[in-house]
Amino acid sequence: MKIAISSDHGGNNLRKEIISLLEELGQSYEDFGPQTSDSVDYPDYAKPVADGVASGKFDRGILICGTGIGMSIAANKVKGIRCALVHDVFSAKATRGHNDSNIIAMGERVIGGGLAREIVSTWLAGEFEGGRHERRIEKISALEE
Repeated sequence: MKIAISSDHGGNNLRKEIISLLEELGQSYEDFGPQTSDSVDYPDYAKPVADGVASGKFDRGILICGTGIGMSIAANKVKGIRCALVHDVFSAKATRGHNDSNIIAMGERVIGGGLAREIVSTWLAGEFEGGRHERRIEKISALEE
């Protein structure tokens, strides 16, 4: 599995924590920055991750900003993206199983590094359950037309 990851300035520290986790797990990833703590605009950093996942270059994406809200809104503007804002382990498991989410967004000002690591680990290990959920994913995709 190949992961795309990015943040804005408000998510820089948590992004580095998650990159450390990805390295520990032996996950392949590409970091889209930013590489400084200077103020940046989150849509500029959500777009390459969302585009990369939508095109199939990456299997999944992780986006982090202060709250996760801006990143999730921006990512979900890209056709084929199902980005879930996640701040607990149960939601991370549910969004993989039921929503087939291909990107998660988190907020550095909302959760700490330990919980974020648990969320990402759970989400990466999760599988889409299909079945009745498949019909719902198809309806979401139809909304993009």
